Amino acid sequence: MSLAPAPSPQNVKAQVSAAEWQTRVDLAACYRLVAMHGWDDLIFTHISAKVPGTEDFLINPYGLMFHEITASSLVKVDQAGNKQMESPYEINPAGYTIHSAIHEVRHDVTCVLHTHTAAGVAVCAQKQGVLPISQQSLFVLSSLGYHAYEGVALNHEEKARLQADLGQNNFLMLHNHGLLTCAGTIADTFLMMFTFQRACEIQVLAQSGGTELIAIEPQILAGAKAMVAAVTKSAQGMGGALAWPALLRKLDHQDPGYKS
Repeated sequence: MSLAPAPSPQNVKAQVSAAEWQTRVDLAACYRLVAMHGWDDLIFTHISAKVPGTEDFLINPYGLMFHEITASSLVKVDQAGNKQMESPYEINPAGYTIHSAIHEVRHDVTCVLHTHTAAGVAVCAQKQGVLPISQQSLFVLSSLGYHAYEGVALNHEEKARLQADLGQNNFLMLHNHGLLTCAGTIADTFLMMFTFQRACEIQVLAQSGGTELIAIEPQILAGAKAMVAAVTKSAQGMGGALAWPALLRKLDHQDPGYKS
């Protein structure tokens, strides 16, 4: 028995600016790449991106799995959560709380990505958080905040605490909940999540060995911010601009439907 395809709204390319359409395509690609890497959690996490030149942002249609999301199916909402274009879909209320909180105060941020991966949540449940035991962890620790668990993010009063805990960082660990990255481009935000996720996977694997771990020397850790700044300056941002075209080539080969 074949499964019915998910309902898809009419292609909206002709209804939006070229800049918004490109953002839609890149954000839909990001959703598909998250699914391809196995970081999705059925329909329950979210990625958002600001619509260029506005305070509105795009977010996933609640009810679609990440591998189903297309450029046209993304829902455009304002900072109050009101839909700005007709859509057959609603949005995840918890997703709105988290993403609107960050977009409201971080005007340098274009994209916010949140996951509930097993390795990520496992490290989120550890009091020490991310340990300085891998090269990947250095990138994370150079710009990491922590946010205490307050239950499912439906309370809008939590937004102020999310904003304060993130501060000017680009990585946020939501205790008992999951990982979050944000950056000035969709490409950098994805690459940062790749690094964050990999750091957590390495930590859980290293801990499972049952032997004493080798921590990175304090002087190296202290210089992590400067080191990361030097690396990312030469790579234009976090390096997403270098990796993104290759990621899109892989996606176009395996799962090109995101562009519609």
